[in-house]
Amino acid sequence: MEKVNIENVDIILSHPDVLETKWQGEQDIIRQILASWIKIDDKDIPLNPRIIGKPGTGKTTVAYHVAKNIMNQDVYIFQCTVDTRPEDLIITPVISDENRINYHASSLVSAMIKGGILILDEANRMSEKSWASLAPLLDDRKYVESIVAGVKIKAHEDFKIIATMNDDASTFDIPEYIHSRLQPTIEITFPNAKEEYDIIKINIPFADEDLLKITVGFLQKAHDYNSIFSVRDGINIARYAMKLKHENYIPDIEDAFLFALKSILGKDGLNIIALINKQKNRDNQNNSNNNDDDK
Repeated sequence: MEKVNIENVDIILSHPDVLETKWQGEQDIIRQILASWIKIDDKDIPLNPRIIGKPGTGKTTVAYHVAKNIMNQDVYIFQCTVDTRPEDLIITPVISDENRINYHASSLVSAMIKGGILILDEANRMSEKSWASLAPLLDDRKYVESIVAGVKIKAHEDFKIIATMNDDASTFDIPEYIHSRLQPTIEITFPNAKEEYDIIKINIPFADEDLLKITVGFLQKAHDYNSIFSVRDGINIARYAMKLKHENYIPDIEDAFLFALKSILGKDGLNIIALINKQKNRDNQNNSNNNDDDK
């Protein structure tokens, strides 16, 4: 356990996150994140970008990739929820075995003190009360205050923050005074067919080639129908299908894929398959009619 002393208060720091992730996607997203963090003058400060996109589009992955592999800084991740309280974001008091109060820094505060990069994950799940505690951190003041520990904590000059936000109905609106501090906005969309293939291949290198093509084909069609299914869903389907085939439970790869899809995505997944088959039948009928006209 690493401790620091701030204003005569001992604070226990959390460890940085170490993830085995690889980013496959638009390089433009990487350039936008890097541009927001660079300092072009001694008086300049990094911006606080936010990445917005559908669940499963790789928001956290690309943020981690840039922070760890390009910026070469320790990365801390704070998972936001609707129950996140201001003290959760900053310092939490914990009763020790000796009935003493120990003050534990959140991943956010640990990143501030150590000069790391903080990923505020799914940030728009938090309430305004929690956001209010971060307002001075997100402007040129660069500090947070812990009411619990009674200390003010200044951020290291190398500290940076990035927020990821899901573009769906299960989130809160961000207060305007926070919105103006979380800029620029970087939008991330579903990957194209090649990118989805590469992502699934990296995560499941042992997958059959036919299964990879079937999975990517399904995902691309699902995107066309404005479905929320993501490459993360595709990875889970393909992984389960391979397990089913490996155990000889369902030897045929197409049957294994459909079984896995039903098990993981349920009725919504089958509805997309029905739409795909309906469109395929319509296209076949049109082709047949065109051939008859040519005759």
